[in-house]
Amino acid sequence: MNRIILFAAGVMCFSSLICRAQGDPIALHPDNPHYFKYKNSATILITSGEHYGSVLNTEFDFQKYHRALKKNGLNLTRLFTGAYLEPQGAFGITSNNLAPDTAHFICPWSRADQGDSVKFDLSKWDEAYMKRIKAVAESANREDIIIELALFCPFYDDSQWKISPMNVVNNINNVGAVNKDDVYTLDKNGGLLSYQESMVRKLVTELNGFDNIIFEICNEPYFGGVTLEWQRHIASIIKATEKSLPFKHLISQNIANDSAVIKNPDPSVSVFNFHYATPPHAIRQNYELNKVIGDNETGFKGQADSTYRKEGWQIIMAGGGLYNNLDYSFTVGHEDGTFQYPETTPGGGTADLRKQLGSLAAFISRLHFINMKPDRTSITGGLNGARAYMLSDPGKEYAAYFLHGKALALSIRLPKGKYTVEWFDPKSGEYVKSMKLNHNGGVAKITSPEYAWDIALKISK
Repeated sequence: MNRIILFAAGVMCFSSLICRAQGDPIALHPDNPHYFKYKNSATILITSGEHYGSVLNTEFDFQKYHRALKKNGLNLTRLFTGAYLEPQGAFGITSNNLAPDTAHFICPWSRADQGDSVKFDLSKWDEAYMKRIKAVAESANREDIIIELALFCPFYDDSQWKISPMNVVNNINNVGAVNKDDVYTLDKNGGLLSYQESMVRKLVTELNGFDNIIFEICNEPYFGGVTLEWQRHIASIIKATEKSLPFKHLISQNIANDSAVIKNPDPSVSVFNFHYATPPHAIRQNYELNKVIGDNETGFKGQADSTYRKEGWQIIMAGGGLYNNLDYSFTVGHEDGTFQYPETTPGGGTADLRKQLGSLAAFISRLHFINMKPDRTSITGGLNGARAYMLSDPGKEYAAYFLHGKALALSIRLPKGKYTVEWFDPKSGEYVKSMKLNHNGGVAKITSPEYAWDIALKISK
């Protein structure tokens, strides 16, 4: 329950109605920084979330959406600020939340229309927007949902740049007369940098009182000419802005599609995200950074639930701390996730998938995962063609996920002890086999039940 408090003199109130003390913001867990700490609990973020329009599309009922996530035990949503939006039909997405009509589009900057021309004043804030983004944060907080706020997004082609408020044709400030690939640079941005800086300062300040915010510098900056220097600069603006504010929030950076070795990581960044990151090589490649490694977008791999269930299990059981599937069943009028998207939609998202990802979250929550690390040595044989991902706290607790293959006759090296062995069906969300193991030490033989696509194992002393 949130508590109303009074800050000391000189500290501003960050809600339009009341100051809410929500505790320290979500942070890296001090005992294992590959995971989060939120409301004094070790936390992993797992979701199947809407296409990022919760704030900028005023038709979208964010409260209904947050309740739908909570219902399935999901605890993350990702959203865009409005500096970027899409035309209808972009990427083959039907009823795209990032493609509102003009009457329902809202962004940080105030409207300054001129006749029939839609214009924005980048020097003035839209107070209705500020009220809405704080209402979204408040609603998410009530449902224990973390918001990853992507401040910017590159322009994949001219159709998105053409409608952005930063484009010179759409603002009255005579800035942004540049190519789409120069917008997020320090030296070729056509006067936009100071307005970008101001927007970051404003949003970071407005949201400082919320404990459920992670600031993402830019979605997919490896497209559209976004420079590393510009990303570091934006991260520095976030840090500098919060220096004099009560709370300090995590900063996340999107690194690559699939995988990449992170070189010269920005010390301001605590969460490094990849997209479409299966197999999850990125986690192994970057685990020694001792930061959260996540997969914060997938969803262009067809419509089968199994595709995204398996990706989520692989990411988390490889040692990742964050997973977000892009769910096209959340649209205006269907904020409960009931939209029946056409076959042309590039990805999926269903009530069944959300239940399956909720089962992943429930499985993980039963582990003392904060004490566990990726384990690539305890399983010594018997995989029968399966791909395996294991986390362990050696001698105390083991959890593994097996993808494909057939019935397993595992050889697992365990210290001497009495163990409980449980097999879990990721699709049904049920434990399907359990046994006691009185082990003398060395290699134990453990046989799985028959399974179709994937199965998970928990061994606890």
